[in-house]
Amino acid sequence: MDGRGTPASATSVDTVPVDDAAAGKAGAGAAPARSRLVTPALARVFVISAGAMTSFYLLLSVVPLYVTSGGAGTGSAGMVTGALLFATVAGELVTPRLARRFGNRWVLGAGLVLLGAPLLVLALVGSSAVAMVLAVCVVRGLGFAIVVIVSGSLVASLVPPARRGEGLGLYGIVVGVPSVVALPLGVWLADRIGFATVFVAGGVAAVSGLLVLPGLPCDPSDDGDGPVGLLDGLRNAAVTRPVLVFSATALAAGVVVSFLPLAVTASGALVTLALLVQAVSATASRWWAGRHGDRHGAAGLLLPSLIVGAAGVATLVLVADAVAVIVAMILFGAGFGVAQNASLSLMLERVGPPGYGTSNALWNLAYDASMGLGAAGFGFVAAATGYPTGFALVAALMLTAVVPALRDRRSGAPLRPPDDRRGAEPEIRTPA
Repeated sequence: MDGRGTPASATSVDTVPVDDAAAGKAGAGAAPARSRLVTPALARVFVISAGAMTSFYLLLSVVPLYVTSGGAGTGSAGMVTGALLFATVAGELVTPRLARRFGNRWVLGAGLVLLGAPLLVLALVGSSAVAMVLAVCVVRGLGFAIVVIVSGSLVASLVPPARRGEGLGLYGIVVGVPSVVALPLGVWLADRIGFATVFVAGGVAAVSGLLVLPGLPCDPSDDGDGPVGLLDGLRNAAVTRPVLVFSATALAAGVVVSFLPLAVTASGALVTLALLVQAVSATASRWWAGRHGDRHGAAGLLLPSLIVGAAGVATLVLVADAVAVIVAMILFGAGFGVAQNASLSLMLERVGPPGYGTSNALWNLAYDASMGLGAAGFGFVAAATGYPTGFALVAALMLTAVVPALRDRRSGAPLRPPDDRRGAEPEIRTPA
């Protein structure tokens, strides 16, 4: 029985104890808070991730505006975001193998160059032709895939297991702050200074991470008997259920970041404020979910995060009302942030160290493929139905993930709090 009275055999996972050293504890009775969370290597990963995410979010809403400024329609606006994210998905499929072959530093460095350099080229050329922008987005997507997979795997390996949720929450702040600042800032800068300035800023933010690459582990950290493959992860229902739930919220995120600036026509300031509110809400809730998950388990957070996120998107039916837009972004941000942390925490806990890379890859694949699908598809839906009806349809689509969320809540393996007073050792679950 686990810490909540659910038989471990209820899922397709087994539990194996982790000794105190592996859990980062000084002794059997030590509290998880005594484990050192941020090491110099982890700090370097945070710096690289912050720069890469700044580059990503600074352009995420700006590029659709850029192509429409050249005369392209809403379908093309969705296509450029879709190209970025679908290229990211393709890159995520091969990045774990590249990292194992060439080492983390070389692969991560290449990813930073691919993410930042195309923006500098676009600023120099100054073309808003859809074909040109699509090519830039594809290259950047490949670079972004490399950065998120390598840095995410490093974070999972470097944080103490007993504080994994908190560590992922801190990582969420590191990658969330750029979304808080850069997502609305990009739109603001493009409106007042011009697109070229935003492109240069995004390029510099990415390639500056090359300065802190020395000192990172070169080879992947592999604990256990060997890496768990993507197919192994997909065959494990305890892993795929969180992925499916998270995919629903990520799909809505692709819609929101790409089309909110186009749907809200009342004021550019309102768009900036709404994107800021959404990013703050998502970052704060992601950190809170990590701390809550370490103490009480993350499995119970999946369903509430889905419902709250869907409620936020449904509220965008009133997109013409400024107050409704802000409320919608608070709700959606909260649901999205909790879903991010809870889903990834569950996946890492259920596969153990040999599957960290696989879990991180699957999670990011779900993130980017779903965001890309949402961005690419919603443009055509909105063109046929209008934005309010389109947002209602997205909310309804999100709610279809209630089925795997309920199934995971009933038969998933809840996490035992690391400070369990019965003195049991923390656990890592591996596929059966």
